[in-house]
Amino acid sequence: MISMPQITSHEFGQFQQFIFEAAGITLPDSKQALVSGRLIKRLDFYGLKSYGAYFKLLKGPSASAEIQIAVDLLTTNETYFFRESKHFDFLREQALGARSRNQVFRVWSAASSSGEEAYSIAMVLADCLDGYGNWEVVGSDISSRVLQGAKRAHYSMERARNIPYNYLQRFCLRGTEEYEGTILINRTLRSKVNFRQINLNAAFPELGLFDIVFLRNVMIYFSDETKRGVISRVISTIKPGGHFLIGHSENLNDLTRAVKHLAPSIYHKIL
Repeated sequence: MISMPQITSHEFGQFQQFIFEAAGITLPDSKQALVSGRLIKRLDFYGLKSYGAYFKLLKGPSASAEIQIAVDLLTTNETYFFRESKHFDFLREQALGARSRNQVFRVWSAASSSGEEAYSIAMVLADCLDGYGNWEVVGSDISSRVLQGAKRAHYSMERARNIPYNYLQRFCLRGTEEYEGTILINRTLRSKVNFRQINLNAAFPELGLFDIVFLRNVMIYFSDETKRGVISRVISTIKPGGHFLIGHSENLNDLTRAVKHLAPSIYHKIL
């Protein structure tokens, strides 16, 4: 029986520093097993006998592609459709209120992972604004791997359990035969969602301004210093009077004065 390499505390510390420098993510010591489990296939791929050898490979002069793979593997991506339903109730209210305005209503899902959040947003906007005005959703993530899945828009029914029934009927195609137990977001809705790879811990590309930004359940992985930088950059993309939605376990206390607290995890950008 072939023994599997064990990650040492020193090696784990190297990867803690690696993902902090790459993405601003702070990995607690409790994630040592997660790191070793996610990277073991890369050791197998290269025939390496230690995590330290893999870390050394990442520091090589031609490692840019492998660095992206490592970032993809170490980025936590857990989401589902219509997570934290009160946020989507709030989104509906804002979208209905925008019907009379002759402007494109834009929403950014700033940590969209495999796309469930972005498509949930798109379903609400299509329901509220189709026939009344134009709208657009931007979905972004640091992981190129999960963005590829988001663009495919093909999900298990288990992931879709919180989609309202009428939305399932309108916006989703049910799989048959070998695709039984899955759904595909329909082409019309997919065309309204633009996915982009964006590192929240670096300067943003040109995105324009948004009416609402969702940045949920991400800042728990950031240090306070990293949070301040991310929050400042994100708020700069919100229209005056627009809204910023974060996870229910998160808050912006002492991190910014550019927004006003409206409700749990919902903030209003000060004019």
